[in-house]
Amino acid sequence: MSVTRTLATFAVETKTESLPPEVPARALALASDLIGSIIRAANESDSTPSVLKMLARMGLDAPGECSVFGLSRRYAPAAAALLNGTFGHSLDFDDTHSDSSLHPSAPVVPAALAAAEMTGASGADFLAAVVVGFEICCRLGNALDPTAHYARGFHPTATAGTFGAAAAAGRLLGLTVDQMCSAFGVAASQASGSLQFLVNGAWNKRYQVGESAMKGLIAATLALEGFHGSADAIDGKHGFLRGYSDGADPAKAIAGLGEIWETMKIGVKPFPACRYTHAAVDGLLVLKREHGWTVADIESITVGLHRNGITLVGAPLAEKRRARSVVEGQFSMPFAAAVALTRDRFGWDDYDLLGKPQIDELADKVDVICDESLEGLRHPFGATLKVRARGQEYDLRIADPSGEPETFPSPEASIEKFRALAGPCLNARTEPMLDRLAALGRAESLKGYFG
Repeated sequence: MSVTRTLATFAVETKTESLPPEVPARALALASDLIGSIIRAANESDSTPSVLKMLARMGLDAPGECSVFGLSRRYAPAAAALLNGTFGHSLDFDDTHSDSSLHPSAPVVPAALAAAEMTGASGADFLAAVVVGFEICCRLGNALDPTAHYARGFHPTATAGTFGAAAAAGRLLGLTVDQMCSAFGVAASQASGSLQFLVNGAWNKRYQVGESAMKGLIAATLALEGFHGSADAIDGKHGFLRGYSDGADPAKAIAGLGEIWETMKIGVKPFPACRYTHAAVDGLLVLKREHGWTVADIESITVGLHRNGITLVGAPLAEKRRARSVVEGQFSMPFAAAVALTRDRFGWDDYDLLGKPQIDELADKVDVICDESLEGLRHPFGATLKVRARGQEYDLRIADPSGEPETFPSPEASIEKFRALAGPCLNARTEPMLDRLAALGRAESLKGYFG
């Protein structure tokens, strides 16, 4: 079979009850983590008002049956998927799959949730669909080769994410294998996402991920209604892998399919910024704590990153040192380092330091270089540090940032992150929401499950 049909068959025929129990359990933890970000962004993200006003102006905000976390009303399925996906990615606090360098939950979970609410699917079937979506978007990200995909200017969360969203939604809508192939055919025409947002701190990154959730749901629904999508859309002559990468390896999309679970390789973010900043932030916090530095003690910092990290958070360095918007801060290694060293943490509320003179002064001491020793490793998110403080030089190598599968947060830590994000918006409704999320896998139907 072609790669396209192999993935379609996996999406349709994988039995909910055959999944290893730890896999849907991890999907629930990841979905819950995303929902915390959705709730905060729905209320506080600077791009939220314009997205809501766009829907209203275009007549796309009609009441519907699908939940949008953080808002007090329901929307039609496509709008709900768009909003939950956009909000979920707006804080840049959502999970990351290191090998493919993409964020799986933001496109997949909103599409799956809308489809589950449309159909009245059980919580267990919803989680199985999320797993299927994760597996497909992560595997396509691996097959694209993230470095080659980035080099072409694409954003893999939005491109590969469209297929993951289509797979998750299509499974819940009851597609046949042929219909799922058609859904992938439509997804291939819709997959998009550009890195050009890096030039001016634009909001495109958030929206294009929300759009991928919506497009995946639309692709699956078109296929359900008999729409004839292109064949071999993933690995064909003009398919997704060939069109979006100069280094694609289709075999990676199906290697170990159903035996090796990419879902278990997804990590959770401890900081609301690009994952490429995290290992360095972890290391700087360790060094400061161990040596008792004050900010005034620091003379210079050199951060070594993988070349993908340089593309996203290190260049052009002069501009990265002067982050003025949230997006610029999310993609600035100097800003992340300065915030962490100033406050001994980096959380969503620390973006109040944007433009502060003390942050600019410290950011000017941060150099970001491409470290060749980080190339060719399984994970691209490590960092090296060279810090000069109090007249001495300190070196540290951080192989992986915290929150990866080997250091996945405990249930207690995950709950605290949710409370910190969603609590200021939900107030007295925080604990009931946590209870509802904990019981989601046992829900008989998700219609009206979230109130």
